[in-house]
Amino acid sequence: MGDPALSEDSQQKPSKGWLGDRPGRSLLRISAALLGTALAGTALATIWPKPDPVGADVQSSDVSLSLAPLPEQAVMVLVVGLDADTINAPSNNAAPQGPANADSLMLVNISTKQPVQILQLPTELAVQLPGIEEMKALSTTWQHGGIALTSDVVGELIDLPLNKPDRYLVLSRQGLRRFVEGLGDIEVTLDQTYKYEDKSQGYSVNLQAGLQTLNGAQAEQLARHKPKANQDHQRRVRQQLLLQGVHQQLAEIDTVTVLPELLNVFSNQVRTDISSTEMLSLMAAAISAPSPPVITELPLAARAGQQRLRELKPNLSLPIWPDQN
Repeated sequence: MGDPALSEDSQQKPSKGWLGDRPGRSLLRISAALLGTALAGTALATIWPKPDPVGADVQSSDVSLSLAPLPEQAVMVLVVGLDADTINAPSNNAAPQGPANADSLMLVNISTKQPVQILQLPTELAVQLPGIEEMKALSTTWQHGGIALTSDVVGELIDLPLNKPDRYLVLSRQGLRRFVEGLGDIEVTLDQTYKYEDKSQGYSVNLQAGLQTLNGAQAEQLARHKPKANQDHQRRVRQQLLLQGVHQQLAEIDTVTVLPELLNVFSNQVRTDISSTEMLSLMAAAISAPSPPVITELPLAARAGQQRLRELKPNLSLPIWPDQN
């Protein structure tokens, strides 16, 4: 992530920097971000209605509705997966070692009775950050400015409205393992066997082809596996298998009893501005979706040689995501 050895790519300027060709809009976005914390509760009051005290004890025949009231509007969540074992770890214990980076970035749009939309963001995308002359990988926004900078850069990148995303969730590797273990393991079908060992990181992968039931450690292996520096897209494809497996497992477990306890444990492994009630509401909406998640990636321009940093495909129509159809 943002390897200094990749200076050749750092000299390649993408067609759109962090402030892009609309610096005024970007400055407005920054101002809106500063006000976001104070206004978030008011804005989202229209999304999650207050519970009905009369009907609070009535159990719905719909499992998802029994879990929590569904949101009345679409909710967009920025998910940041760190390359560190814990949220506050001083080092990522990765290669290269240093402060944690955003090893995985996703926008998740959850709407009642609609398929969940997931946009995987290319962490190797070249962006220009404020106060830094050379181009940096999108993954480095976390170490340079935390969730505020990451959210702002992502919003500017795909032309989100000023008030989006609504919420964020930052997840460590340990958090991923605990989440999968709490769900009761995840089923995926692999088209090949993966074996890899990196002694410098104390990390290995040993996953067999075919139908597999992954525990927390194996889920981390699948999500993290990238034997070569330029195989970011291949890793995102493997992460899609895990996302699909999570959605399938959510639909199969006893959500009313399992999920509240899972979130109680999981809450200590993440950093988020989503309350427990809101989290249950979002999961209820995801479970009630009529079909599996729709997972997409940002279209990238063709790679030039062995360049590490990438650019977006030129002449994309804005807004890029989510699908409005």
